Amino acid sequence: MARTHLVAAVAATAMSLFLTACSGAGAADGSAADGGKAAPVSVAADASVAKLLPARFKGGINVASGVYAPMEMLDPQQKFTGFDYDLGQALGAKLGVPFTFTNQAFDSIIPSLQSGKHQIIMYGMNDTPARQKSLYFVDYFHAGMDIVVKKGNPEKIHSVLDLCGRSVTVAKATTQADLMRAQAPSCAAAGRKPITVVELPTEGDSLVAVRAGKGTADVLDAAVAEYTARTAGDGRQFEVVHDAAHPTGYAPVFTGIGVLRKDHDLVLALQAALTSVIKDGTYGRLLTKYGLSAYGVTAAKINAG
Repeated sequence: MARTHLVAAVAATAMSLFLTACSGAGAADGSAADGGKAAPVSVAADASVAKLLPARFKGGINVASGVYAPMEMLDPQQKFTGFDYDLGQALGAKLGVPFTFTNQAFDSIIPSLQSGKHQIIMYGMNDTPARQKSLYFVDYFHAGMDIVVKKGNPEKIHSVLDLCGRSVTVAKATTQADLMRAQAPSCAAAGRKPITVVELPTEGDSLVAVRAGKGTADVLDAAVAEYTARTAGDGRQFEVVHDAAHPTGYAPVFTGIGVLRKDHDLVLALQAALTSVIKDGTYGRLLTKYGLSAYGVTAAKINAG
């Protein structure tokens, strides 16, 4: 992934946060030697779904993605794995075409669809009204956002209002940045200064900044926050702030597969494929595999956000 690093040492640390060598990761988990074209997940084909795929996509689907563990991860050989990757391979099996994932910066993914380089986005992307202006979403996940702080919580952050007057780092062009800026009225009502939002190129950069004391906290999707706290440095680098008033995270939102609005026929095919993997149990097994069962959906909806 092309990215701007704070310094060379920070770059190395950021990447180490997300490279995974989890037990069970390997060829069976999606580390295809062809760069993510193969469908290693054992999923039954569905002819009724495959016939819905528009002819212009019969050669395969190029997926704009990145690294956002556990949704998307890279194994030690720099091959994709993670929930979104495995789900993509399952959807590809239903549609009868390969899903090829490409690692890139989050703020480049919508332009990459508009340029024709990719056809869909699977990057832990939240389905929001603003994004619906240019995309349809086939929603497959539902979770809020959590605050991640340095292990030991040295600045004693217990709720989002504790971030007023402090610096919060987030990945560039994410809804987390909007959520933090939206706290300004609440901060003012509490007699505090607004949150200073620092947008960095990648989530890895954001977390490294927190670890280095350059920011008080990072804000992540709940599932990603929990995974990061559990795995980074074997659980010794970060912890999640559990706000009793928001047990499922702040502002729960749907996560979806992003598709350009002009490709509405592809949206319907993807919806049918997701419905099929939900019904045959594949979806549930993948949620369990990555510890994400609490955030699953029961039906494939379009633009539920």
